Amino acid sequence: MDPSVLTTLKILLIGQSGVGKSCLLCRFTDDTFNIDNAVTIGVDFKMKKITVDNNNIKLALWDTAGQERFRTLTPNYYRDGQGAILVYDVSNRESFTCLETWISELKTYSTKTDIIKMVVGNKIDQERQVTRDEGIAFARRHQTLFIETSAKTKEGVYMAFEELVRKILNTPSLWEKVEDANVVRCNDGNSSISEQKYCYC
Repeated sequence: MDPSVLTTLKILLIGQSGVGKSCLLCRFTDDTFNIDNAVTIGVDFKMKKITVDNNNIKLALWDTAGQERFRTLTPNYYRDGQGAILVYDVSNRESFTCLETWISELKTYSTKTDIIKMVVGNKIDQERQVTRDEGIAFARRHQTLFIETSAKTKEGVYMAFEELVRKILNTPSLWEKVEDANVVRCNDGNSSISEQKYCYC
Protein backbone atom coordinates (compact mmCIF):
# COMPACT_ATOMS: atom_id res chain seq x y z
CA MET A 1 0.00 0.00 0.00
CA ASP A 2 1.18 3.53 -0.79
CA PRO A 3 2.52 4.89 2.56
CA SER A 4 1.21 8.35 1.67
CA VAL A 5 -2.36 7.02 1.58
CA LEU A 6 -4.13 7.14 4.95
CA THR A 7 -6.76 4.56 4.03
CA THR A 8 -8.84 3.06 1.21
CA LEU A 9 -12.60 3.57 1.43
CA LYS A 10 -15.34 1.60 -0.30
CA ILE A 11 -18.05 3.93 -1.61
CA LEU A 12 -21.32 2.63 -3.10
CA LEU A 13 -23.51 4.42 -5.64
CA ILE A 14 -27.13 3.32 -5.34
CA GLY A 15 -30.36 4.26 -7.10
CA GLN A 16 -32.76 3.59 -9.95
CA SER A 17 -31.50 2.99 -13.47
CA GLY A 18 -31.13 6.23 -15.42
CA VAL A 19 -30.64 8.64 -12.50
CA GLY A 20 -27.06 9.38 -13.59
CA LYS A 21 -24.94 7.29 -11.21
CA SER A 22 -22.43 6.37 -13.92
CA CYS A 23 -22.34 9.97 -15.19
CA LEU A 24 -21.59 11.22 -11.68
CA LEU A 25 -18.84 8.64 -11.35
CA CYS A 26 -17.25 9.54 -14.70
CA ARG A 27 -17.44 13.25 -13.93
CA PHE A 28 -15.77 12.73 -10.57
CA THR A 29 -13.06 10.27 -11.65
CA ASP A 30 -12.28 11.38 -15.22
CA ASP A 31 -13.96 14.81 -15.49
CA THR A 32 -15.93 13.59 -18.50
CA PHE A 33 -19.63 13.61 -19.33
CA ASN A 34 -21.32 11.45 -21.94
CA ILE A 35 -25.05 11.93 -22.29
CA ASP A 36 -25.23 8.60 -24.15
CA ASN A 37 -23.59 6.62 -21.33
CA ALA A 38 -24.48 2.95 -21.69
CA VAL A 39 -26.64 1.39 -18.98
CA THR A 40 -24.48 -0.28 -16.34
CA ILE A 41 -24.56 -4.07 -16.60
CA GLY A 42 -24.01 -5.62 -13.20
CA VAL A 43 -21.39 -3.56 -11.35
CA ASP A 44 -18.91 -0.95 -12.55
CA PHE A 45 -15.80 -0.15 -10.50
CA LYS A 46 -13.38 2.77 -10.47
CA MET A 47 -10.50 3.94 -8.27
CA LYS A 48 -9.76 7.56 -7.43
CA LYS A 49 -7.23 9.15 -5.08
CA ILE A 50 -8.23 12.43 -3.45
CA THR A 51 -6.95 14.70 -0.70
CA VAL A 52 -9.36 15.73 2.04
CA ASP A 53 -8.18 17.88 4.96
CA ASN A 54 -4.54 17.11 4.06
CA ASN A 55 -5.19 13.36 4.10
CA ASN A 56 -4.58 11.29 0.96
CA ILE A 57 -7.47 8.88 0.54
CA LYS A 58 -7.96 6.16 -2.06
CA LEU A 59 -11.57 5.55 -3.05
CA ALA A 60 -12.90 2.27 -4.39
CA LEU A 61 -16.11 3.39 -6.12
CA TRP A 62 -18.78 0.80 -6.85
CA ASP A 63 -21.57 1.67 -9.27
CA THR A 64 -24.38 -0.87 -9.42
CA ALA A 65 -27.04 -1.41 -12.04
CA GLY A 66 -30.45 -0.15 -10.92
CA GLN A 67 -32.45 -2.89 -12.62
CA GLU A 68 -34.19 -5.62 -10.64
CA ARG A 69 -32.56 -8.43 -12.61
CA PHE A 70 -29.17 -7.58 -11.07
CA ARG A 71 -30.36 -7.76 -7.44
CA THR A 72 -28.62 -11.11 -6.93
CA LEU A 73 -25.37 -9.13 -6.88
CA THR A 74 -26.58 -7.09 -3.93
CA PRO A 75 -25.10 -8.81 -0.83
CA ASN A 76 -21.53 -8.80 -2.17
CA TYR A 77 -21.93 -5.26 -3.46
CA TYR A 78 -22.86 -3.83 -0.06
CA ARG A 79 -20.33 -5.78 2.01
CA ASP A 80 -17.86 -3.57 3.93
CA GLY A 81 -19.07 -0.36 2.28
CA GLN A 82 -18.12 2.65 4.41
CA GLY A 83 -20.12 5.22 2.47
CA ALA A 84 -23.22 5.13 0.28
CA ILE A 85 -24.44 7.73 -2.20
CA LEU A 86 -28.17 7.32 -2.87
CA VAL A 87 -28.93 9.05 -6.16
CA TYR A 88 -32.24 10.23 -7.57
CA ASP A 89 -33.10 12.33 -10.61
CA VAL A 90 -34.77 15.65 -9.68
CA SER A 91 -36.59 15.54 -13.03
CA ASN A 92 -38.07 12.10 -12.30
CA ARG A 93 -40.35 11.83 -9.26
CA GLU A 94 -40.50 8.02 -9.41
CA SER A 95 -36.73 7.82 -8.86
CA PHE A 96 -37.18 9.94 -5.73
CA THR A 97 -40.10 7.84 -4.43
CA CYS A 98 -38.00 4.69 -4.89
CA LEU A 99 -35.32 5.99 -2.50
CA GLU A 100 -37.29 4.46 0.36
CA THR A 101 -36.65 1.04 -1.16
CA TRP A 102 -32.96 1.72 -1.64
CA ILE A 103 -32.56 2.96 1.94
CA SER A 104 -34.28 -0.20 3.17
CA GLU A 105 -32.03 -2.40 1.04
CA LEU A 106 -28.95 -0.62 2.34
CA LYS A 107 -30.02 -1.28 5.93
CA THR A 108 -30.66 -4.94 5.10
CA TYR A 109 -27.38 -5.74 3.40
CA SER A 110 -24.82 -3.28 4.80
CA THR A 111 -22.30 -4.97 7.10
CA LYS A 112 -21.41 -1.68 8.80
CA THR A 113 -24.19 -0.25 10.94
CA ASP A 114 -22.60 3.21 10.99
CA ILE A 115 -22.13 3.46 7.21
CA ILE A 116 -22.29 7.12 6.15
CA LYS A 117 -25.17 7.87 3.77
CA MET A 118 -25.62 10.79 1.40
CA VAL A 119 -28.73 11.54 -0.67
CA VAL A 120 -27.88 13.18 -4.00
CA GLY A 121 -30.45 14.89 -6.20
CA ASN A 122 -28.87 14.75 -9.65
CA LYS A 123 -29.73 16.47 -12.98
CA ILE A 124 -30.49 19.92 -11.54
CA ASP A 125 -29.78 21.25 -15.04
CA GLN A 126 -33.16 19.81 -16.09
CA GLU A 127 -36.77 20.76 -15.32
CA ARG A 128 -37.69 19.66 -11.82
CA GLN A 129 -40.31 17.25 -10.57
CA VAL A 130 -38.75 17.15 -7.08
CA THR A 131 -38.00 20.30 -5.08
CA ARG A 132 -34.85 20.86 -3.08
CA ASP A 133 -36.94 21.12 0.09
CA GLU A 134 -38.39 17.64 -0.56
CA GLY A 135 -34.89 16.23 -0.90
CA ILE A 136 -33.75 17.92 2.32
CA ALA A 137 -36.82 16.63 4.19
CA PHE A 138 -36.13 13.05 3.03
CA ALA A 139 -32.47 13.32 4.09
CA ARG A 140 -33.42 14.66 7.51
CA ARG A 141 -35.96 11.91 8.02
CA HIS A 142 -33.32 9.27 7.31
CA GLN A 143 -30.43 11.16 8.96
CA THR A 144 -28.28 11.35 5.86
CA LEU A 145 -26.16 14.02 4.21
CA PHE A 146 -27.77 15.85 1.29
CA ILE A 147 -26.60 17.67 -1.81
CA GLU A 148 -27.88 18.43 -5.32
CA THR A 149 -25.67 17.93 -8.35
CA SER A 150 -25.41 18.06 -12.10
CA ALA A 151 -23.02 15.60 -13.71
CA LYS A 152 -23.45 17.62 -16.91
CA THR A 153 -22.34 21.00 -15.52
CA LYS A 154 -20.14 19.57 -12.69
CA GLU A 155 -22.12 21.49 -10.06
CA GLY A 156 -21.87 19.85 -6.64
CA VAL A 157 -20.18 16.66 -7.90
CA TYR A 158 -16.76 17.02 -6.27
CA MET A 159 -18.26 18.53 -3.13
CA ALA A 160 -20.55 15.51 -2.75
CA PHE A 161 -17.71 12.99 -2.70
CA GLU A 162 -15.44 15.17 -0.57
CA GLU A 163 -18.11 15.78 2.08
CA LEU A 164 -18.94 12.08 2.23
CA VAL A 165 -15.26 11.17 2.68
CA ARG A 166 -14.84 13.89 5.34
CA LYS A 167 -17.76 12.46 7.33
CA ILE A 168 -16.31 8.93 7.08
CA LEU A 169 -12.91 10.15 8.29
CA ASN A 170 -14.67 11.73 11.26
CA THR A 171 -16.06 8.27 12.09
CA PRO A 172 -12.87 6.31 12.91
CA SER A 173 -14.76 3.09 13.66
CA LEU A 174 -15.52 2.85 9.94
CA TRP A 175 -11.96 2.86 8.66
CA GLU A 176 -9.33 2.52 11.38
CA LYS A 177 -7.72 -0.88 11.77
CA VAL A 178 -8.35 -2.54 15.10
CA GLU A 179 -4.77 -2.05 16.20
CA ASP A 180 -4.95 1.64 15.23
CA ALA A 181 -8.16 2.12 17.17
CA ASN A 182 -6.42 0.89 20.34
CA VAL A 183 -3.65 3.47 20.15
CA VAL A 184 -3.73 5.94 23.03
CA ARG A 185 -1.88 9.26 22.76
CA CYS A 186 0.36 9.71 25.79
CA ASN A 187 1.97 13.08 25.13
CA ASP A 188 1.52 15.86 27.66
CA GLY A 189 0.05 18.25 25.13
CA ASN A 190 3.18 20.41 24.92
CA SER A 191 5.17 18.41 22.37
CA SER A 192 4.91 18.82 18.62
CA ILE A 193 3.24 16.20 16.46
CA SER A 194 6.61 14.78 15.42
CA GLU A 195 7.54 14.30 19.11
CA GLN A 196 4.33 12.66 20.23
CA LYS A 197 4.61 9.13 21.57
CA TYR A 198 1.93 6.47 21.52
CA CYS A 199 1.09 3.73 23.99
CA TYR A 200 -0.44 0.43 22.91
CA CYS A 201 -2.91 -0.72 25.54
